[in-house]
Amino acid sequence: MQPGPRRGGPTTEETAAYHARLQPYLQAGTVLRGARLPKAAIARYTTGMRANAHYFSHPLWMDEWLQNVHRYPELRERWHAAIGTLDDKILVDIGCGPGNLLATLGGQPREAIGVDIAPGSLAMAARVGYAPLLADAHGLPLRTAIADIVAINGSLHHCDDMEGVLAESARLVRPGGVLVLDHDPQQSAWDFNGAALLMWRLRLPLYRWLGRGGHRAADDEQRRALATELHHRPGDGVSERLLRGTLEPRGFKVEIYPHSYRVGKDVLDGNIGRPPLKLRVAQRLSGIDPASREAALSLFCVATRAA
Repeated sequence: MQPGPRRGGPTTEETAAYHARLQPYLQAGTVLRGARLPKAAIARYTTGMRANAHYFSHPLWMDEWLQNVHRYPELRERWHAAIGTLDDKILVDIGCGPGNLLATLGGQPREAIGVDIAPGSLAMAARVGYAPLLADAHGLPLRTAIADIVAINGSLHHCDDMEGVLAESARLVRPGGVLVLDHDPQQSAWDFNGAALLMWRLRLPLYRWLGRGGHRAADDEQRRALATELHHRPGDGVSERLLRGTLEPRGFKVEIYPHSYRVGKDVLDGNIGRPPLKLRVAQRLSGIDPASREAALSLFCVATRAA
């Protein structure tokens, strides 16, 4: 079990230790700044980055995120079935947030580098066990072919250029290593139209009226969270075409397993699971078969780089 987050930022001594841990993996000539967290230069700080940095730095929201988001046993089971344990491996987690993936998978990696744009999340991820790195995922300051595992868990759709971030992440995978992507919305599952699209557009006013929706009203969390969802809307999202088209030309064997979250190791045997009832209704109204691969809410992608 990984240690939980501690309140407050890292000490000067801890910051120095983070820099030392990251140094062997940095590109030549890279200089990291940051009085508390190692920070790489960012060439273009976009509106999307600003939204992510704000939302994923909020201490209360991230406390709840670390405790509740992607912290279910089926995730741990399917990742372990696909890649084994993290023990003695070098992990680079792109968009690590407050540290959910390592907290869920456990193990003793040789090194776990957590990349994010949000300093508040990185401070928490460091307490989980990551070497934190504040950097732009579109242009990482890390050397090529350093990682046994590169993880993109629910973070690709928060990035401005999904294909660019996927390609940049693939660069870090060593020969024989694995890139794993999970929890990003599959485009075809959310491709609503007609009445379902109208329901999608009306959901936020309805949630506010009912006092529901999964986000607290305090501090405008709902609006701030939605501002980070750059590619999670009808007609947008991740697709098999995007994953294969980006990774296969770069020498990866790509295996894709659609699922609707609460599916364990049997996802590797073709178990897709089912979307929640409200989404199945929306899919039916949009001409999408809820039992099909296309209706699965997410894609579990396990891409192995040729040795």
